Amino acid sequence: MNEDILVPWWLLALLSAGSAAFVVERMIAPGLRWYLRRRLNRALDEVNRRLSIRIAPFKLTRREALIDRLVFDARVVEAADEEADARNAPRAAIMARVKAYAREIVPAFNAYFYFRVGYWLARRVAQLMYDVRFGVADEMALTAIDRKATVVFVMNHRSNMDYVLVGFLAAERAALSYAVGEWARIWPLHQLIRAMGAYFVRRNSKDPLYRRVMERYIQMATEEGVCQAVFPEGGLSRDGKLRAPKLGLVDYMTKTFDPAGERDIVFVPVGINYDRVIEDRSLLRSLEPDARARSLAFVVWTTLRFIGRNVGQMIRGDWFRFGHAAVAFGRPISLAGWLEGRKLDLRRIAKEERFVAVENLLKDLMTEIGRVVPALPVPLIAAGLIEAGDKGATALELKTAAAKRLADLAAAGVPPIIPPAEQDAALDSGLRHLVLRKVAVESEGIYRVAPGEERLFAYYARSLG
Repeated sequence: MNEDILVPWWLLALLSAGSAAFVVERMIAPGLRWYLRRRLNRALDEVNRRLSIRIAPFKLTRREALIDRLVFDARVVEAADEEADARNAPRAAIMARVKAYAREIVPAFNAYFYFRVGYWLARRVAQLMYDVRFGVADEMALTAIDRKATVVFVMNHRSNMDYVLVGFLAAERAALSYAVGEWARIWPLHQLIRAMGAYFVRRNSKDPLYRRVMERYIQMATEEGVCQAVFPEGGLSRDGKLRAPKLGLVDYMTKTFDPAGERDIVFVPVGINYDRVIEDRSLLRSLEPDARARSLAFVVWTTLRFIGRNVGQMIRGDWFRFGHAAVAFGRPISLAGWLEGRKLDLRRIAKEERFVAVENLLKDLMTEIGRVVPALPVPLIAAGLIEAGDKGATALELKTAAAKRLADLAAAGVPPIIPPAEQDAALDSGLRHLVLRKVAVESEGIYRVAPGEERLFAYYARSLG
């Protein structure tokens, strides 16, 4: 005779949950991991066949392994011991700080996310907002870079769009690793940025222990061939000119460099420019003597209003892209060759002498960056209107002056961004852009700078050097 067995509902729920967990762990999860790993490996194979600069194995190492390697690095441990002695603090507490710093710094690069999601998103955003162009000063020199070398793209910093624009255009050549500041450490943005291979930097930290952990991470990545991108100015240009470079990250990269070693460091200068820098007015406002920091609420409201206005224009069909955005790659500079020409070994000289050498290296890089910053329609028209002064100029006069400036730049070796056949239409577009923004005014065929907008025009004109 069969008898029913009654089981309490909570026990049934517990048994069901346990059974489901067993099925997921033993049957579904292994298959899912195999599928994802297979997709990732296929993506990596495809990407490495396409890239000029292969993804370094260091970049693909599990994050926890990189954190442990950084925490127990001999120089980091030595710095931790010195900190413990100086503060008379328990070594375990200091090492806990080291681990927290390492977790903050080390990225969680995901190649599939970088090339399948990040690249697609960067391309769509960049092409939605701008007519994107790029140029190369010396294609042969770029393609001749030793595949074993650590490539570092060194670029000017015009806008926060630089990360999107360069990430999109450089993705055909390499997977870049950026240093990003505190602005990117908000949830969930920081998780996305980590997956893109970026590492976080406390820009003005005076903590020597933190600086040593950061220094060793950058040195390890450089020694292992990780392709990196650096903004030596340390922040956005406020007035349109190139800012004086900071030694920081480049000094970290180069101070342990062996000129006779197998792996060279090759710096690739990159010039970036826009017909419309989204932050232009905020950047100019920051130069005012009585400028005060805006509240978070004001920044959020202003950003949402800007987005809403542009979305509304898209819906009505009267929205125009913000003109051109362009990236130009300059002539690569080999660190080994640069040091050889000056009979230097940065490992063998005093700190002060090393700083002078790195500063000279950065001056050479910034000179090349300034040489290849793209000359775009709006900066060219802005320069023409400034020269015209109160009397103004016709469209023909402005385009004639711009064409002459472009010819002079081409003769100096600046890579052309706008082909000659497109120059007339592009300059018309730049002039129309300034009029639509109401920063230039037209009367009887004569164009002038709108009253009160002189600083804005100077900001764009200065990008031409």
